[in-house]
Amino acid sequence: MRLKISVLLVLIGGLSVLTKSLNAQNFVKRYWNNLVNDTSDVAQPQLFVYPTLAYAPETSWEIGFSSLYVYFAKQDTTNRLSEINGFTFFTLENQYGLWFDHAIYSDQDRWFFLGRWRFQSFPLFYHGLGATSPEDYTARVEANQIIIKERVLRKIKNNLFLGAELDYQRLSAVDFMLAEPNDGGFELPLGSAGSSNLGLGLGLVQDNRHNVLNVREGFFSELAFLHYSPAWGSTFKFTSVLSDTRIYRPMGKNNVLAAQLLGQFNVGDVPFNQLALMGGESLMRGYYYGRYRDNNQLAAQVEYRFLPIPFNFTDRIGAAVFAGAGSVFNQVNSLDISDFVVSGGAGLRVLLFPKKDIWTRLDVAFTREGSGFYLFVGESF
Repeated sequence: MRLKISVLLVLIGGLSVLTKSLNAQNFVKRYWNNLVNDTSDVAQPQLFVYPTLAYAPETSWEIGFSSLYVYFAKQDTTNRLSEINGFTFFTLENQYGLWFDHAIYSDQDRWFFLGRWRFQSFPLFYHGLGATSPEDYTARVEANQIIIKERVLRKIKNNLFLGAELDYQRLSAVDFMLAEPNDGGFELPLGSAGSSNLGLGLGLVQDNRHNVLNVREGFFSELAFLHYSPAWGSTFKFTSVLSDTRIYRPMGKNNVLAAQLLGQFNVGDVPFNQLALMGGESLMRGYYYGRYRDNNQLAAQVEYRFLPIPFNFTDRIGAAVFAGAGSVFNQVNSLDISDFVVSGGAGLRVLLFPKKDIWTRLDVAFTREGSGFYLFVGESF
């Protein structure tokens, strides 16, 4: 379990505020107005920066800063809302990281850039392979990681995008620290000495979402094919296929029913860090990311959002309830319904930018192995 506490203290508001004179009185007034009233023009970009504090047994205390930048291309609100998330941290165990996530739409959605970048020295927990791997981790893995996953997509018709996908992952300075003395029964997984793998491929995306941080109504579906080969510098040769479909339906005036179905399938010599990893802050909340890993994964979740809560004294407080189920498996014919695990929970929502309909979520999720807490800007999917 990892508990993150965020302190929203540093900066909020449109970029126009940052470019004006910053005498103390005017700055405090603008800060308060933007925080409470969202007084900026809806077409103006906005930047939100805040410190974070977290604690986990494997890292001790973690101190960091998060940022969110949202804007409409050419400040035209008929365009889709683009968002760039940044996060940097260091821990008392001398671990550190720098993260960037983005969903960027050009004018009239001609181009769509969807990506995730990670640069970090951070421990991983390895529980073994398969759906029956032990609850207690068998090894703590210290390593340096680089993850760059990028999609460069061109609109070909209405809400249909086609383009190139790239996935580069490097794991170096790897040290497997076994939880128990090795009695000869533990075998290091493929990639335990480190690897560098570049996947190249194609992606087909159907996307009519207008606000990726909080979708009130819409549909998203991605089908991606990636091949990793020594021919372009990869340590291992394997192929990955990803299918990710999400649907959002309004339920009355303010409520939203959201559902997601994810399938990931790998063939070839896949290193342990690039197997299908189940868990995390988005899908199968409550399980540590990578708690279950294998060649393939199937997982689904459903969430009902009250944005805001009915009969509430303010329209800035919302809530959500969610549930998910999933499993990992080695071969398609080895998928067993009895191996599926479930998770569920609930959370609060706080409206951050009313004019752009962006909420902060605080979720608590429960599984048969424990619970997890998550605090992020934007919905989980």
